[in-house]
Amino acid sequence: MKIIDGNNAVLGRLASYVAKEALRGEEIIVLNCESVIITGNKKFIRKNFEESRRKVGSGQKGPKISRDAEKIVKRAIRGMLPNYRRGRGAVAYSRIKCYIGVPKEFEGMKKIVSGKEKKSKYVYVKEIAK
Repeated sequence: MKIIDGNNAVLGRLASYVAKEALRGEEIIVLNCESVIITGNKKFIRKNFEESRRKVGSGQKGPKISRDAEKIVKRAIRGMLPNYRRGRGAVAYSRIKCYIGVPKEFEGMKKIVSGKEKKSKYVYVKEIAK
C-alpha cells in the first residue's frame, strides 16, 4: 500500500503516477486532494470546468461532474486508466482511494511526498471545487 501526500502536487503528474502504480497492483491512497494544483491560467481552468458542468444542467444529457475535490482528482486518475469500466482498468480503479485532508487512520504513517516546487501559474483544486 502506498500513501501519497497530494500537497502541491501537479494534478496530471500525480494522476499518471497513481494510475501506473494501480495497474501494477499497488493499493494507492491519495491524501490532501484539496491541495493538489492544476497548472495554467486560473481564469481559463475555471471557465472550462464551469462549462463542462453547465452542459449537464441545461437539460442536455452528458457526464455528471462533481465539485468535490477528491472526486475531481479521482476523475483525473480515471482518465489515465485503460477502460476503467471493464477488465484490468476496473480492477486498478478499485484500488485507488482519495481523501480530503488526512484521516486519523493514516496520520502516523509514512507518506510519499510530491510537488516540491510551485509553478508560476496554478490553481488549487479546492478553488475549483467551491
